[in-house]
Amino acid sequence: MSQSMTLADYRRALNTPGARVPVLASLLGRWPIAMFAMALLLYVQRVSSSFAIAGMISAGALTGVAVGAVVQGRIMDRIGPSLPLYVTSLLFVAAVTTAITAIELDAPGSILVGLAFLLGVTQPNVESASRALWQHLLPPGRLRQAAVSYEAISLEVFFILGPGVAALLVAAPWPGTGMLVATSCTVLGSVWFATTRAARTQRPEPAKPGGSLLGAIAAPGMRTVALAAMGFGVLIGYIEVAIPAAAVEAGQPTMGGVLISLMSVTSVLVGIIYGVHPWPRPMHLRLPALLIGFAGLIAVLAIPDSLWGLCVALLVAGCLITPQSTAHSVAIEITAPRGSAAEAFAWVVTSVTLGAAFGHSTSGQLIELSDPGTAFLAAGALGGLFTLIVWLRRATLQPARETSELEPAVG
Repeated sequence: MSQSMTLADYRRALNTPGARVPVLASLLGRWPIAMFAMALLLYVQRVSSSFAIAGMISAGALTGVAVGAVVQGRIMDRIGPSLPLYVTSLLFVAAVTTAITAIELDAPGSILVGLAFLLGVTQPNVESASRALWQHLLPPGRLRQAAVSYEAISLEVFFILGPGVAALLVAAPWPGTGMLVATSCTVLGSVWFATTRAARTQRPEPAKPGGSLLGAIAAPGMRTVALAAMGFGVLIGYIEVAIPAAAVEAGQPTMGGVLISLMSVTSVLVGIIYGVHPWPRPMHLRLPALLIGFAGLIAVLAIPDSLWGLCVALLVAGCLITPQSTAHSVAIEITAPRGSAAEAFAWVVTSVTLGAAFGHSTSGQLIELSDPGTAFLAAGALGGLFTLIVWLRRATLQPARETSELEPAVG
C-alpha cells in the first residue's frame, strides 16, 4: 500500500549525500529563468516605448529557450550535464553581449528577434540537469517524489520572483541592468553545478531499446503533459505582459514587477501544502482540474478597477501556480520513457516557454489594440481551450502506473 509524502521527506531528500552543493548551484543558476525574458522585454520597451515590439523580441528569446532546452536535455541524457553546461555558458555570454550591443545601437526589430532567439537557444539548461540528477541520487519512492516536488516548487518561485526583480532593475540608471544580473547568475550557477562531483560522475541511464527518434515526446502521456504545460505557459505569458501594462496604465510603472511577485507568496505556501496533499490525486484528473482553475482565476483579473483590487486577485491566482508545476514534474515520472529524464523535463520547460512566448507576443498586441483587461479575458479563454484538449487526452496519463511506480510502500 502506498504512503503519502510528508514535510520531513523534503528535508531528507535535500540532505541526500552528494546533493547539497548541486542544489545550491542549481538555485543560483536557474533563479533568473523567468527574470531574463522579462528583463529583455522591459529593457526593449524602455528603449522603444512599445509593448508590442518588446513582446515580439522577448517571445523570440523564449522560443529559443524552448528549442535549446530540448536539444540540451537530449545531449545531457547521452553524455551527462557538465560539458553541455560549460559550452552553453560560453556561448550564452557571447549571445547576450551581441544582443545588448544591437539594442543600444537601435538595430531593426527583425535583427533583434533573431539575436533574442540565439540568446534563448544558448541559455544553459541547468534546470533540466538538476531535475534529472535526482534519478541518479535517489531510488523511486517518496524521497524522490519529495525531491521532484522541491524542484517544481523552487522553479515556480523563480518564475514568479524573477519578473518582479527584472521590473525593479529596469528602473536602474541603465535599463539593461536586469539582463546583466540574470546572465551573471545563470552562468555562475551553471558552471558551479557542472563542476560538482555529482554532475561530473553522473552516468547516463541506458535508453529503452527501440526508442523513437522523437525521444521523450514520442510517448503519448508526455505529449499530454506538454500540452498541459503549454497551456500553463500561455497563461503566465499573458499576465507577465498584461500586469506591467496595467501598472503603466495606472500611472505606477514600477509596480508591475511587485504585482507579479505577489503571486509567489501564495504560490509557495499553497505549493508546499499541495505537494503533501495533492488533489485530485489521479494525475489524469489533476492536470485538467488545475489548468481550468488557473484559467478562471486569470480571467477574474479583468474585474478589478484599481491596483489594490488587482493585488488581491493576484494573491488568489497565485494559489494554483506551484501546484501545476509540481503536477507536471511528477507526471514525468509516470509518462517519460526510460533514460530520458533530462529531455523529458526539458520538454516541460519548452512547452511552458513556448506558451509564454505566444502569450507575450499576443498579449502585447491585444494591449496595444485594447487594454490589459482584454488580455486577461483572452488568457482565460485560451486556458479553457487547452484544458479541453488535456481532458480529451486524459487516458494517456496512465493512472495505473502512477500508484505502482511513483509512490511505492516504504517500510
